[in-house]
Amino acid sequence: MHDRREFLRLSLGAALGVIALPASAWALTQPPKNMRRRITVYKSPDCECCRKWVEHVKQTGWIIDVKDVDDMAKVKKDARIPAKLQSCHTAVVGRFVFEGHVPADLLLAFMKNPRGVAGLAVPGMPTGTPGMEVPGRAPEHYQVLGWYRDGRTFVYASL
Repeated sequence: MHDRREFLRLSLGAALGVIALPASAWALTQPPKNMRRRITVYKSPDCECCRKWVEHVKQTGWIIDVKDVDDMAKVKKDARIPAKLQSCHTAVVGRFVFEGHVPADLLLAFMKNPRGVAGLAVPGMPTGTPGMEVPGRAPEHYQVLGWYRDGRTFVYASL
């Protein structure tokens, strides 16, 4: 009787191990959730609107590495951002680049389906974009543009 109980205990333990192994192995292949939501923001040290944009993005759960940089022109050149799309700060998630005051909800939507696009940009600094809110002034209508590495652009969103 003792041998039978031991056999059943060991058999049950082995069966549970076989069932649990695929789930735990799958979990090890998935990046931690915070890795998918980590963003590096390059900005001028004294830019207040960039600081406000960082806070806006942080509120949606992104983990943000802020790099205060004196030569933003070099950052934009290295990131290959077309001149017509440039703004005050540049954010990078993996191989994707976000230029200017792109709303955080659009960052999240883009990352779910990047479709071969290099990144998104809000050219210039339109009033009313995240970080560019001005009390007493109505927000401007603006476009969030997507772009490909060959320089082609398209309207990703009109706000």
